[in-house]
Amino acid sequence: MRLVCLDLEGVLVPEIWISVAEVTGIPELRLTTRDIPDYDELMNHRLGILDREGIRLPDIQAVIETLDPLPGAAPFFEALRARTQAVILSDTFVQFAGPLMKKLRFPTLFCNELLVDSEGKITGYRLRQADGKRHAVTAFRSLNLQVIAVGDSYNDLSMIRAANAGALFHPPDTIVAEHPDLPVFRDYDALLSFLTSAPIHAEPHA
Repeated sequence: MRLVCLDLEGVLVPEIWISVAEVTGIPELRLTTRDIPDYDELMNHRLGILDREGIRLPDIQAVIETLDPLPGAAPFFEALRARTQAVILSDTFVQFAGPLMKKLRFPTLFCNELLVDSEGKITGYRLRQADGKRHAVTAFRSLNLQVIAVGDSYNDLSMIRAANAGALFHPPDTIVAEHPDLPVFRDYDALLSFLTSAPIHAEPHA
């Protein structure tokens, strides 16, 4: 049985932190895992800015409410789910994901959790587990599922390498140059064809 594991931001929906940066006018918030591979370093950078600028969870949620899936993402995902099983593995947070999951018709999502005080200040975050995307793929494979993983950033590489097959979708040029063996897709039709017909290897896609 084939199972597709997709990253969320940059693959199906816009990058949330970039959208917040545009609304708040704080360019430092534009940094993502495309720029800083170390997730703890990136999140501590973000939390420091939020504290400095007095930005609270409701402010970010108000931005997320205005976001839609990327053009073509919703019909792509609907077509994919009609043909095979699919889940989303993301480093986003449950407090962010709700409005976007509604617009994608509530798929299965594995993500993380923010720590928020009574006044809405984000005080920290709790990972579901370190390198959670890779662990999820490994667990799915232990159930004899044939896993294909797709992402766009540094934090997706470990799950792609752990899967039976994997690919990059709209990645930055730096990742393409560093991982020339990985297939790269830039439109949903080609990606859908790959996900539903790619050869499955017995061993991880390393």
